Amino acid sequence: MTYGKKLREQIAGPGTTPLIGVYDMYSASIAAKHYDGMFVSGFGFAASYYGLPDIGFIAWPDMVAFVQRLRGAFPHHHLLVDIDDGYVDPEVACHVVEGLERIGASGVILEDQKRPRRCGHADGKQVLPLEEYLDKLEKVLETRQDLVVVARTDATDEHDILHRAERLAATDADVILVDGVRSEEWIRRIRKVVGDKPLLFNQIAGGKSPRLSLTELDELGVDVAIYSTPCLFAAHEAMDSALGELRAADGRLPSVDAAGGVGVKASTTLLERNIARERLDEPEGVGV
Repeated sequence: MTYGKKLREQIAGPGTTPLIGVYDMYSASIAAKHYDGMFVSGFGFAASYYGLPDIGFIAWPDMVAFVQRLRGAFPHHHLLVDIDDGYVDPEVACHVVEGLERIGASGVILEDQKRPRRCGHADGKQVLPLEEYLDKLEKVLETRQDLVVVARTDATDEHDILHRAERLAATDADVILVDGVRSEEWIRRIRKVVGDKPLLFNQIAGGKSPRLSLTELDELGVDVAIYSTPCLFAAHEAMDSALGELRAADGRLPSVDAAGGVGVKASTTLLERNIARERLDEPEGVGV
């Protein structure tokens, strides 16, 4: 069974499928213990790999190389990859999709933004003319073999949001994403216009969308939820706190709790899982 088919079957099953945003191999190693699906976040990758905001700096070979490393370490996890606008040109988008499917990505998200692009929850987004985006999307759909393709719109005008969602749902895209949805009522409106097509909801801390549980999303008819940055933001907060405490302690490291603290042993144990001959088919924690 292909990775695309596995993800497609997961999405078609009961409940809302969560995919956790990861930004490097270490964050992925932790996420893999708790969930069976990962989202390769453009926000997180731009921040971690380049130290830059998510406004179009990602080079596609860097993203493909990262996904290849992920698939090698996590052969049983879903990997949904953010490819932004397909790196501008339809030809490049198709080339990237071919490469990602060959190395084992489960799916991709292709947006309709035009450059300069923005994070989906930022102000100032601009979208391509609809027909131009649909042409790019159609070429990607013709290129993929079994890869899941999420068609995403970043429209902000209320009429345009619903019009684009309806048009995207009429394509062969597997899933529809309207990014930056601001209320539960808007989720209901979008759910109505996309009909039976699976719907994806993007949650990001401090973003424009409401904070909703998986149970609430399931009740709203949402099939997939991506959590773009929980690992990145948690690491930011924890590192800032730890280094502040280290400075306050005149450089003396804190003691490590032998039972549950993170030190050399816990870190090494985590990473050894990625080269174990017999990897677990399921994550240790609460997944789906």
